[in-house]
Amino acid sequence: MSRFSTFGNELHSGQRSIPIVPRRKWWYLGSALILVILAAITGVRGVNWGIEFTGGSEFQISHVSNPDQALARDVVREHVPSNEPRISQVGGNILRVQTEELSTDATKALNADLAKAYNVPAEDVSSSFVGPNWGGDVTAKAMQGIVIFMLLVTIVMALYFRNFKSSVAAMAALTHDLLFTIVAYGAIGFEVTPATVIGFLTVLGYSLYDTVVVFDKVRENTEGFLERTNATFATLVNRATNQTLVRSINTSVVALLPVGSILIIGAFILGAGTLKDISLALFVGIIAGTYSSIFLAPSFLVDLRKGEKSIKDHTLRVERTQEKDVVAA
Repeated sequence: MSRFSTFGNELHSGQRSIPIVPRRKWWYLGSALILVILAAITGVRGVNWGIEFTGGSEFQISHVSNPDQALARDVVREHVPSNEPRISQVGGNILRVQTEELSTDATKALNADLAKAYNVPAEDVSSSFVGPNWGGDVTAKAMQGIVIFMLLVTIVMALYFRNFKSSVAAMAALTHDLLFTIVAYGAIGFEVTPATVIGFLTVLGYSLYDTVVVFDKVRENTEGFLERTNATFATLVNRATNQTLVRSINTSVVALLPVGSILIIGAFILGAGTLKDISLALFVGIIAGTYSSIFLAPSFLVDLRKGEKSIKDHTLRVERTQEKDVVAA
């Protein structure tokens, strides 16, 4: 830990520097390749849509002493031969069975046979029907929320940093994080539920927080830089990224520990669908947000501003000054 602290101090003081911004093309290429690979895996496997998006009937069997999923699968196939049910364990003694939409008579018959198969009272088997429009409505409202959120954040950041391109760079990094979280979630194959959508929305805050921290340091480092010739704009942005690197990593690790614990407990111990759905989205989103705030957002900012006349002229002055210093030495 002391070595990591020493490393962070060296980065902050400038004794050591990681060429993050100078090697930005590699980060762009790496991100693009990972997104393409994950999207291809998702395309091949197909998205595992939850019943809220596809519609269907759902049965929950409580107080199960033998949670053998094969029993429920065999019972469902007797009633609906053409349907492959989705069966999952929720908690230690509850099974959830999802099928295509069934009629009232078929639901009652399946309800009774599931109770018989697991040797539980009929009242321990509950059934419900979920229409496909509900999940679609949730997603539509979530998309509206994302658009409104990004518009408001773009305006606020432009006013705060007094530069519209800072907002554009932050939104580009945020878009990357959302896309990465979505395709990673799809590639892993967890069921997409409304809890997943909530997780995607929560990622926005985590991602933006780290980017604002980095950009705030960029603003501090570049204050009045046009009057100085000791470093270019890209160099100052890279320095700011190095100075906030350890802080970003520490913040993300602290956030990942509880989220990772919830993911492990929800997915492998309790079998709680809602817990693992939202925690996986958060876990992947936090990692993506940390990566983008360090490697992508500052690089986007440099590329967006490098064409400005004042920055181009300043870069030439710095390079000429550095050349004169080399010759003099």
